[in-house]
Amino acid sequence: MKILIKMQRKEADELPPQVPISWVEISSSVSRQYQFEPDGKLSVRMVDDSRPVAQRMVESFLNKFFPSGYPYSVNEGYLRYTQFRALQHFTSAALSVLSTQSLLFAAGLRPTPAQATAVSWILKDGMQHVGKLICSNLGARMDSEPKRWRILADVLYDLGTGLEVMSPLCPHLFLEVAGLGNFAKGMAVVAARATRLPIYSSFAKEGNLSDLFAKGEAISTLFNVLGLGAGIHLASTICSSMQGKLVVAPLLSIIHVYSVCEEMRATPVNTLNPQRTAMIVAEFVKTGKISSPADLRYQEDLVFPGRLIEDAGNVKVGRSLHEVVSPSKLRQFKETFPEEKFLLNRGSRWTDMILEHDATGEDALRGWMVAAYASDMERLAREPSTNISHEAYEKMNSVFSPFLAELQAKGWHTDRFLDGTGSRFVF
Repeated sequence: MKILIKMQRKEADELPPQVPISWVEISSSVSRQYQFEPDGKLSVRMVDDSRPVAQRMVESFLNKFFPSGYPYSVNEGYLRYTQFRALQHFTSAALSVLSTQSLLFAAGLRPTPAQATAVSWILKDGMQHVGKLICSNLGARMDSEPKRWRILADVLYDLGTGLEVMSPLCPHLFLEVAGLGNFAKGMAVVAARATRLPIYSSFAKEGNLSDLFAKGEAISTLFNVLGLGAGIHLASTICSSMQGKLVVAPLLSIIHVYSVCEEMRATPVNTLNPQRTAMIVAEFVKTGKISSPADLRYQEDLVFPGRLIEDAGNVKVGRSLHEVVSPSKLRQFKETFPEEKFLLNRGSRWTDMILEHDATGEDALRGWMVAAYASDMERLAREPSTNISHEAYEKMNSVFSPFLAELQAKGWHTDRFLDGTGSRFVF
């Protein structure tokens, strides 16, 4: 007799439950548990943190106010830029409190928050908006010289707040003085906002422009709040009298402008404008070297960027075609370099360069190098030659390809040439 025993078979498709993959990493006195969930997501949990409280606070501050991956995710100079940006906003906010208090005194009002807000908005809706409209037409110049316009913005802001601080000295001219002050501040607001993007872009190293912008605004907000607190304290103590304001306000203004100047000096702008192009060409013609944006930043003239550089051929760019070339000689100038998108007119004091409407940074560099080499050859030649321009052009062509490759490797953007409101031509 056979006994058949039927055994229950396990379903083949029944798999044992998956155990989440996890591990613990220990670094800098911090233990974190990392775990891959069944759905593929990675979760992180703090297991132990034996660091001092101060160190944890510093890391928390960096996470909130600095870009992710700092300092490796930004270009050189960002920390110094941020330090002086914080100081700039601190002094600016303190100045705004003093100016608002003075406006209220001049108007014969008690400095209550509601009245301060009303007066501020009435003035902004008038003269400040006029200042914004006028300044908004200068966007191309701000693209070309963002550092200069950023400094000018803060000078205008301090001029406006200075007029407001002094308004109690002439209460009969309250509307005129306060309106003029807000007109200057309106221009300052537009210039500051318009130059913010190119300045932040110069620090973005890993395509992290939004992160840089967000953290930069967080720094600004934090120190604006601190500056408001300092301003309220000053307004109720040292600056409760007009004499105190006339001493403290200029001091804060000096620190404010100094801070923004140091911010701009620390900013490695990597786009080509007339000044930076001339400096790059002058250094290459003289030494054969090319500076990076970080190396060149401290050599820029932030106040008078239009100065001529002799080693770069004393090139002046942006003048109208009819001012530089007479109609009868236009064809002759164009045939000098028929394949190029620039015209060069060498004069006794400077060389005018006019660009075609679609000329890029590379075209501007080619023209600038021709002018620089021609100037150098003319200076060294014993007798004047009519072929100097063609000799300079051939020399430029022989070195331009490696020059351009190294320039781009250094981080310069050569796809555009920002000449501000410079005139260009079309045949």
